[in-house]
Amino acid sequence: MPARAVRGMSAPPEVVFNTATDPARASAWLPEALRADGSPPTEINGEELRARWSGDADWSAEIRVDPADSGGARIQLDLAEGSGEPDPDQLADEALANLVREVADNLQAG
Repeated sequence: MPARAVRGMSAPPEVVFNTATDPARASAWLPEALRADGSPPTEINGEELRARWSGDADWSAEIRVDPADSGGARIQLDLAEGSGEPDPDQLADEALANLVREVADNLQAG
């Protein structure tokens, strides 16, 4: 069963999505089985701000970024894994926490 994590952020949705789908930044937030040597998402829909990654052993992740109040973003990550991780919900939460750090670093750098 897929795990789901949701988080709000004060960054604009487009910045969050662009950071999430940047192959150079993906290795910093995606679970190890999905990092795929810096390759881009397997599916990407920039109009809907959705992307999907597929990896080893039936791993997959799908992210959706929606606008939120005050110009912020709501990030939803659905994570499916095939290796029987003991706590996939925790893994999904950690992945989003890592993405939030990457977005903050991206905003400070730019």
